Amino acid sequence: MADQNQVQQWHVTEPYLDLHCQLGEGPYFEKGTQTLRFVDIKQKRLHTVLITEGPDSLKTLQLDSPIGVTANIQGQDPQEKILVALKYGIALLDRKTGQYDYLTRIGGEPDRMRSNDGAVDPHGRFWLGTMNDFHVGEPQSEGSLYRFDLGKSREEVESGLIIPNSIGWSPDGKTMYFTHTPENTIFAWDYNPEDGSLSNKRVHYKHKEKGHLDGFRVDKDGNIWHALYDGGSVIKISPAGDILGRIILPTNNITCVEFVGTELFITSAADEDSEEGTPSRKYGGGLFRVDVGTTGLDHTEFKLE
Repeated sequence: MADQNQVQQWHVTEPYLDLHCQLGEGPYFEKGTQTLRFVDIKQKRLHTVLITEGPDSLKTLQLDSPIGVTANIQGQDPQEKILVALKYGIALLDRKTGQYDYLTRIGGEPDRMRSNDGAVDPHGRFWLGTMNDFHVGEPQSEGSLYRFDLGKSREEVESGLIIPNSIGWSPDGKTMYFTHTPENTIFAWDYNPEDGSLSNKRVHYKHKEKGHLDGFRVDKDGNIWHALYDGGSVIKISPAGDILGRIILPTNNITCVEFVGTELFITSAADEDSEEGTPSRKYGGGLFRVDVGTTGLDHTEFKLE
């Protein structure tokens, strides 16, 4: 662990967008259109804000399904159509009409499950974790990690998961990272670009401080910027597994991050356990931003064909 005196710190005192998501998640920057989109899983909403215009440009699309994560599709205009992970699996969403069509459904008992976090790998395959839906109550070990090829083939890579969370790759594309929140652990595998298979599973980082590892992004140098739910912060973890930096935020339940240039945009969830009038209660569910002086890896688009 790095010397705490050497850990760089940033302090954020108020949100960029004070919109009170119940469970803000999945921020994704559309570089071509300079828009940031993110979801509210519980309220079944897809939010979009134009970075060049600011908070007043916020638009919201209401869906009838919890939406966990989104991705661009190769050859498609993301303003028209994107890939979304909904309750029953992955689907194509028409952003003009709000209509969607499932490509492939998840396994297990579908009424008990929902999609959570996921990402497209360096070769266009989509990876997705599933977990118990909110009505089940305390999540059980019924979740899985799936890999989808061309939107049709579904392979279960890991099973018996409780809350599978963020997925990402090292800059050279040879290592895949995956967070399992109940274990407060980031796992790493050797990643095979030919078929997407994994080997040599190992612990990359085990969190032993306050907060639960939630969503992350990898920067150009291979550092992992990881949100801490009930930890009020984002930590910067080196490729060696050391904490190099910490972003302190005014609300407790930090969920995920996304790079927009050298700025990190940070989603959060409501904090109904804090007292009325406290900053954490007031700003819970807001979207935050801070310049961290580095850039993230570009997203790979999902190969549908």
